Order: sequence, then C-alpha cells, then structure tokens
Amino acid sequence: MPASVIGKSLQLGYPGSDTRSSDQIKVNRLATGNIVFGVPVVLNGDNTVSTFGASNTAAQFLGIASRIVKQQTDIFNPMGGYRDKDPADVLVRGSVAVVFKGQGTPTAGGAVYIRIAANALIPEAAIGDIEAQADGTNTLLLDNLRFTTGQTDASGVIEVTVLERRI
Repeated sequence: MPASVIGKSLQLGYPGSDTRSSDQIKVNRLATGNIVFGVPVVLNGDNTVSTFGASNTAAQFLGIASRIVKQQTDIFNPMGGYRDKDPADVLVRGSVAVVFKGQGTPTAGGAVYIRIAANALIPEAAIGDIEAQADGTNTLLLDNLRFTTGQTDASGVIEVTVLERRI
C-alpha cells in the first residue's frame, strides 16, 4: 500500500470520549435541557446539570459532558448527547476530547476560555465555544481546565484536562 493513503496522525477521538484513563472521576446527574457530548456543563441548584451558558460563571463550571456509556439515540444530532431528563455523565477530573472551533492557538498546559457573548468582530465565534485566548468580557477563563497537548486533529478535536474535582 502506498504511503500516500496512510494518514499522518490519528484522530484524537469523539467529543466527550475519554482520552486518558489513569486519573478520571465522573459524576452522574439528570440533564436539564439537551447537552451535547464534549461541552462544558454546570451544576444547577436542583442537583441537575446543564450546558454552560452566557449567564454562568467560571465558579459554576462542573466538568465536561462525557459519553462514557450513552450511545447516540438522535439521528438528527451527529454529535450525540443527552436529552432533557436523561442521566448525564460528567467528567469532573481527567482528560477528555472536545471540539475546538475557537480563537487563539492552544498550547500544552495553556489556559482554556469559554465564549459567553458574541463579538461582531469575530462572527464565526459562538457562545459556548472553547477558546485559547481571552476576548475581553466575551469570554471567561475556566481556571480548572487546561489544554492537554495543544494539538488538534483534522476534525477540530482537541484534548483538555479538568484539573481537580470541585464537588
């Protein structure tokens, strides 16, 4: 087989998939609203979890929605995820694959920001995007989250590490 058909690097995984298994902790809570695999989530006052949104703070960040057992059941959502009232697994310590469509250049051990507001100067940036650089009040630093290697694959997937369990 000619070398030209062999990829130069392997894919990093599917969003929400575990990337390193030696140091992981997950919790399970009921989902409030739909949660896509691999997105940051927050713990709500009623012990449910929901997607990190524009009104959330960095202190509310719980972890990343994990696809530990759940299989895709919605053919119209290619990323897969949890539906409202599903038990949702959340990685609260360890490494996981997420989609990186954001601004900046990720570096190993680099800071991770989440977009909480739109910026007319960056029309492709969407609320909830994982980013590698601050954008004033439009992003929040997630101080408990770091880029693991800083490398993205051809699908835009990158590995992040939740540093410590907070609950």
